[in-house]
Amino acid sequence: MIQRTASSRHHHPPRDSFSHEAKLQSVSPQRPGLILVLLLAMGVSGCSLRSGHVGTAAPARTYTNPVFAGNMPDPSVIRAGEYYYAAGTTGAARTPDGRIFRLLRSRDLVDWEDLGGALVPPSPRRGTQYWAPELTSHNGQFYLYYSMSRPEPESFALRVAVSAQPEGPYVDTGTPLVDCETNRFTIDAFPFRDDDGQWYLFYARNFTNETPGVHPGTALVVDRLVDMTRLAGDCRVVVRARYDWTLFEANRRMDVYGRTFDWHTIEGPYVIKRGRRYYCFYSGANWQTPRYGVDYVTARHPLGPWTGQGDHARVLRGVPGQVRGPGHHSIVTGPDGRTQYMVYHAWDAAMKQRQMWLDKLVWTRDGPRCTPTVTPQPAP
Repeated sequence: MIQRTASSRHHHPPRDSFSHEAKLQSVSPQRPGLILVLLLAMGVSGCSLRSGHVGTAAPARTYTNPVFAGNMPDPSVIRAGEYYYAAGTTGAARTPDGRIFRLLRSRDLVDWEDLGGALVPPSPRRGTQYWAPELTSHNGQFYLYYSMSRPEPESFALRVAVSAQPEGPYVDTGTPLVDCETNRFTIDAFPFRDDDGQWYLFYARNFTNETPGVHPGTALVVDRLVDMTRLAGDCRVVVRARYDWTLFEANRRMDVYGRTFDWHTIEGPYVIKRGRRYYCFYSGANWQTPRYGVDYVTARHPLGPWTGQGDHARVLRGVPGQVRGPGHHSIVTGPDGRTQYMVYHAWDAAMKQRQMWLDKLVWTRDGPRCTPTVTPQPAP
């Protein structure tokens, strides 16, 4: 919610303020009472006669996290026209209009209007859980990529829905996006368009093999999109877990694989290009805990190789007692056309729901950084 705080700066006066000062200077110094009357009549009490400035500045606009206090996990944010649109996970739940994925709209990234649900539910025979919507647009159409559970245990498939307008409703195309190795668990799709017009799909899938220095778990791959609804079937590994901070659960029994693992998780990819370098941001660790956070790898091409994995969540991490489990974010440019922000989820104090937060993304000598805030901040 936007708040207002007083500013110490003064606006420049109305054009005729200088004539007010001239009138004051023409008054005889032996008539102080008349000067006071004139001051009050002209409404210049509290101003500086030396500067000629009148009145005070308009209050500065601020906001305080969360910018949306309802449940809004995995927020995907795009800008279309004068509005920003955000979609969030609903899981097995439905919005009041009977749809899937909460959809919000805002002009300023701070005040959000709830539009209801984004996706018309597919047949319930296909799945009951719906995760991680991702919005994008191409050639006048709007696309919503998402993950849907399948009847088999520990099984999720990538799907895509289409709408003629960002508000939806989005309708599933009827065909899943098939993983290059027909992996039974594929989630968190992120479409990325390169400068040459080629589209790629980054997403998370499970790896059960153990190699030296690499942990089993959920990790990221990338494939080319033949069109907005079909993969080329030539996926490449982007990043797999190498560090302990990404541990999801130790000694995790996974009956679907018939084994027990120290399972690590890297998920929620978000890709941007800055200069000649590509940055793939990702969230790591267990989303149900305060340890969840955001790191990144870089490459010279969307298909890699990707390098530079951090041994901790370098970009965004929690603040003990204040910010719990921040991550699975979007990166957007503010209304000023320059400032970049991360829109992410973080748990409420009771860890009952994941709310939507907003903070600046800053590019430092050590790489991209985002500091979560709990105090009033300048509004975008």
